[in-house]
Amino acid sequence: MTGLRVNPAHLPEFRPRRYLANGHLQTIVGNYLPRRGVLPQAEAHLVEVSPSREGGQAASQVLCHCHWQPGPQRASAHTALIVHGLEGSSSSQYVLGNAAKLWAAGCNVIRMNMRNCGNTEHLTPTLYHSGLSGDVRCVLQHFLDLYSLESIALIGYSMGGNLVLKLAGEYGATPPPQLCAIATVSPAVDLGPSADALHRSFNRLYEQKFLRALLRRFRRKVALYPRAYHPGRAIGIGSLREFDDRITAFYSGFSSAEDYYHRAAAARVLHQITVPTLILHALDDPFIVLTPQTRAAIVANPAITLQEAAHGGHCAFLAAPHAAQQYDGYWAEHTLLGFLHRHAKAAAL
Repeated sequence: MTGLRVNPAHLPEFRPRRYLANGHLQTIVGNYLPRRGVLPQAEAHLVEVSPSREGGQAASQVLCHCHWQPGPQRASAHTALIVHGLEGSSSSQYVLGNAAKLWAAGCNVIRMNMRNCGNTEHLTPTLYHSGLSGDVRCVLQHFLDLYSLESIALIGYSMGGNLVLKLAGEYGATPPPQLCAIATVSPAVDLGPSADALHRSFNRLYEQKFLRALLRRFRRKVALYPRAYHPGRAIGIGSLREFDDRITAFYSGFSSAEDYYHRAAAARVLHQITVPTLILHALDDPFIVLTPQTRAAIVANPAITLQEAAHGGHCAFLAAPHAAQQYDGYWAEHTLLGFLHRHAKAAAL
């Protein structure tokens, strides 16, 4: 297997960028600050994640954007599959930032869109939600089979972090032998408590941003599939929990938002993870909550490394850049790359 090339100058301990020690500032600036990096032209690839059903429901597909190392290196190069967060896409800034660093380090990169994301509502009659770890499984297996990949890792941010951790827990003691590592940033593993934290007064800015995007997407689904979705269900929704109760749960086979949060949460299966796993979490994350029970399960599992920082916000971790060391200050991206380097190298031995 081709080894990862990593800049050893990245800092293992997170120190926030000047004037950005506040979790809200980290979150907001990190969401909009553009990443710099070079990626080759992506190869668009559709993967079927759910077959058509009797009664006429069409198959579901997801769109992946792939960057392959040239020629015979494709199979032997380490591959990273990146999964975005709620209302993100394969073009989210953190996805592109990771992809550029991984590509430069010699990796193949697969940027996966969840169902409906990245303007793909027409590719599935269903909605998307935090329990669809089977979609990641399908994408992973599809590319392992298609290109005989020797080594692959999963990277997930926020909701995507929940998906990849849930999948790792579902694999339990029998993951694919090619799966060498899992790396997550601000994973939403405790869905219910995090949804409630999002509804607190000082977090309503984030909640309203998510809600507006979710409701726009639901209206697009109504227009595409008017026989499947009723626009009236979206009237008067004022919180993410209400959206999940009246729309996500109703159309996705859950009895309520609480049932959805329980069954879709990776927290239930963290103790079953056997793949080397990294969880990056900021103690000042405005709305991602790790309950004491979840923290205990993480700490008790020797396969999981929990790396927490006092600051960092949600999916941000903006540190001071250092031009002389070729360090751009995106601490999480460098930390993930270093973790994957260690475990991809170990898998090759």
